[in-house]
Amino acid sequence: MRKKLTAVLLALTLLCTGILSGCVTADPSADGEGKEITVAISSDTGTMDPAGAIALTYLAYSVSALDELLTYDENGDIEYRAAESYEVNDDSTVWTFHLREDALWSDGSPVTSADFLNTITRALDPASGSGYANYLFPIENAEAIYNGEADMDTLGVETPDDHTLIFHLAEPCVYFLDLLRLPVYTPSCSEHADSVDSGWDRDPETSLANGPFRLAEYVPEQYFVLEKNEYYWNADEINLDTITYRFFDDTQSMANAYEAGEVDVATSLSSTVMEAYEGAEDLFVTDQIATRYIYMNLNVEPLNDVRVREAINLAINREELCQIVGSDTEPTYNLVAKYMKDKTTGEYFVDEAEQPFEENVERARELLAEAGYPNGEGFPELTYNYPTLEMDSDTAQVIQEQLKENLNITINLEAQELQANYSTRYAGDFDLCRMNWTADFADPYTYLSMLLSNSTYNCSGINDSEYDSIVNASSSEADSVKRSELLHQAEQLAVGEQFYIIPLYAMKSVNLVNPDITGIRQIPASGALEYRYADI
Repeated sequence: MRKKLTAVLLALTLLCTGILSGCVTADPSADGEGKEITVAISSDTGTMDPAGAIALTYLAYSVSALDELLTYDENGDIEYRAAESYEVNDDSTVWTFHLREDALWSDGSPVTSADFLNTITRALDPASGSGYANYLFPIENAEAIYNGEADMDTLGVETPDDHTLIFHLAEPCVYFLDLLRLPVYTPSCSEHADSVDSGWDRDPETSLANGPFRLAEYVPEQYFVLEKNEYYWNADEINLDTITYRFFDDTQSMANAYEAGEVDVATSLSSTVMEAYEGAEDLFVTDQIATRYIYMNLNVEPLNDVRVREAINLAINREELCQIVGSDTEPTYNLVAKYMKDKTTGEYFVDEAEQPFEENVERARELLAEAGYPNGEGFPELTYNYPTLEMDSDTAQVIQEQLKENLNITINLEAQELQANYSTRYAGDFDLCRMNWTADFADPYTYLSMLLSNSTYNCSGINDSEYDSIVNASSSEADSVKRSELLHQAEQLAVGEQFYIIPLYAMKSVNLVNPDITGIRQIPASGALEYRYADI
């Protein structure tokens, strides 16, 4: 009822004000000067240091300000950025990248191989808090260094000269090129990027960029401004002069700002916006390569009992959940994103195997009784931590009601600011905790690796040697069919047998984009919007 009312009010607002789109914040002149856009994004979270504990702020910043070595375009072809070429040896254990000699930082100084090594070595210090450090573990001795069992000078990375970067891997890694778009493989200027705590990353004088835009201003909790990097090697192809990112605490405020012409792009909005803007050219709906799910802390009783974990999973009605949360959601029973495609077949990865489990309330009650809690008697009250976002609040209330009705167990709800929710999860200080993962690269490993025993994103105490063995075997399996089988086997074990997580739903990304803006791209790996080649 509340959501329908919100949609009606939003539609009435549009009709009364006559505003159907935001207003481009500058009137570009004929020579292209003064082209700027303003983008609304979620609240300020995480560091902007690629070696640190990154979150939404870094992801928004890096898309326009940092060049990775290379990436893949929408056709699956390599797009060279900081590197201009690479070669690999016969057994795929030595990868050599040749950096652009015309690549410069935004102060005009050269980008060197040492700058890439700078991020890597800092990320391998656990004190940096990088959640992506485990993606460096394919490199020789990287994991041992992270665990304090080897010295940094044993790391399998060479920088024989300023423009050559060589990675020595412990064993073949068939998706290594996909990893290169991750933060820990992007450069940070050795002259300034010294620590995640020094503040260099938010200071325009020291937060240098090697991409199309550079940091010009940063005001915590309010906005940050990117200006065109005049030293960028491909500056002639960059049309915008300024991108301003404004922080908002909720999606309704973002939508209101768009309607008022205060922003030109508003991302990840609620489904009510999709309904209100149906048929309008402002509406830009895409598939998110993401999964909303819940972590269960295996160090908390009785969540260490697989029967309890399975019972909770089987007792949740995801169809009903999605009907209440919004039309931009779809039920999912997988960890791997519903819309992630198998690069070999072109089909959705999750559709190529049986669904890991099916909901069954009666069976859930039987399992709970077998675990010693008939009709929920004696079951301890658990707390579910989630961010103070509308979608997550609605989700929490539905889950609380369903588990009470179906299993007669009590789940207490604790809403947290987004940054606090991240910190709670990283610290493992939770019973149940909301998790959302948008793919970092176009491979199921980006999901399945998070449940590995040595993963820096494994916050719930999972330690499954069988699962580790299957996932690790997939990393070096060159046969695509056999590798896909291993990945499906791993997901079935984790989600359909051990029930380490509670998958909830997949999502559409509901965005409002000023129709005067052209050239916005989608990042193939994640589905997120990219503005580096946008124009007005």
